[in-house]
Amino acid sequence: MTNANLSMLCDFYELTMSNGYYKNGFYKKVVYFDVFFRKVPDNGGFAIAAGLEQVIDYIKNLHFDEQDIEYIKSKNIFDENFLKYLQNFKFSGDIYAVPEGTPIFPNEPILTVKAPAIEAQLIETFLLLTLNHQTLIATKANRIVRAAQGKAVIEFGSRRAQGASGAVDGARAAFIGGCKGTSCTLTDELYGVPAGGTMAHSWVQMFDSEYDAFKTYCEIYPDDPTLLVDTYNTLKSGIPNAIKVFKEVLVPKGKKKLTIRLDSGDISYLSKKARKMLDEAGLENCKITASNSLDEYLIRDLMMQGACIDIFGVGERLITSESSPVFGGVYKLVAVENESGEIVPKIKVSENTAKITNPHFKKVYRFYDNDSGKALADELCVYDEIIDDGKEHTIFDSNASWKTKTLTNFTAKELLVPVFKNGKCVYDSPPINEIAVYCKEQISLLWDEVKRFENPHTYYVDLSKKLYDIKNILLNIYGI
Repeated sequence: MTNANLSMLCDFYELTMSNGYYKNGFYKKVVYFDVFFRKVPDNGGFAIAAGLEQVIDYIKNLHFDEQDIEYIKSKNIFDENFLKYLQNFKFSGDIYAVPEGTPIFPNEPILTVKAPAIEAQLIETFLLLTLNHQTLIATKANRIVRAAQGKAVIEFGSRRAQGASGAVDGARAAFIGGCKGTSCTLTDELYGVPAGGTMAHSWVQMFDSEYDAFKTYCEIYPDDPTLLVDTYNTLKSGIPNAIKVFKEVLVPKGKKKLTIRLDSGDISYLSKKARKMLDEAGLENCKITASNSLDEYLIRDLMMQGACIDIFGVGERLITSESSPVFGGVYKLVAVENESGEIVPKIKVSENTAKITNPHFKKVYRFYDNDSGKALADELCVYDEIIDDGKEHTIFDSNASWKTKTLTNFTAKELLVPVFKNGKCVYDSPPINEIAVYCKEQISLLWDEVKRFENPHTYYVDLSKKLYDIKNILLNIYGI
């Protein structure tokens, strides 16, 4: 897999449809696809966009080499001219996307592709798997970080992730969501997410005594050691031995960065006992890390119980988003250009009204209240609509046409930014630490009611009157 061409990471039907588009002459037809999702994981109030940097790298490297084309040819169902077309294949279209770290909501485009039909079709799988995965993990990480109420959260989940990319890119997404670091070394090397670690129980077991294990570790790593104190008996031996080693080895050297880690037992009870023992020993500066199958709810409970924890290490329930493991983003055709270049809106209809799509090439505006700075609502508009900050604007409620909201003192911001134009990347991905800071800033602009874990307030997202009318015309045409 390491040397595989990711252009081949597509559903087989994307190749068969592309072959059909080529034979029918549709391959020159310009089409528009939206990526969006229908439901926030864990029934939360919002999600966090992530994964765009990997999408950009993928688009830049789109190609089919000789080995790929030979494989496709071996299926004996593809047109010879289509195979020749693939020899010089590259992306030539436009992509617009929401920047990573942006809070996003159901049914609004988070990425839009404008490209010839084959190009737009062949990239579907990679776009979805990348955006779905990283957005899911960034969203889960942020829930956990918010539960920690300012205490540091470290991502610890590599060994429980679903595959290598799940571990590496998942740790990247967790950092965007607010984690302070990761245990995954490769994520640090590739993306600059700070990697760190403590020790395993096996380190302690390798020595004749727990004291010797701690003493040796502190002698090798005196600047910022973390001692795992629950291999044998946390209160009777682990913490006392840690205190003894800290005072014998590190305090005389003036070392002040000291940490112990609790990984089992009643974390709340043990953390309080540990804090008392450390303070009585004069080690008030020593921090306490807690791990062991934590998630936002357990962390929230620990905080409510007054647990004396400074750092949370969160693994499997974060890196797999165990409680809600599927993001569910979809990729749907929303418009096609006809021979004269006119953009013709397209819609998917369904008896399941939640699956009826919003047609047309769109832009998304987010409205901010000028007094509080808080985000008020998002509005999906047709691509040529313009909203002026200084003018009164009425938001139309498509679910209740009699209900409208008039905004006066607001600032409107377009969420989708150009990423590729005519096949050329026009967007510079910010450094990962800047994305994380941006994410934190944008979440601070949401009302607290939207950030509740249970029954969050539904953030207002709707269609402009113009787009609503276009959608209704199409629904009438198709008999809905």
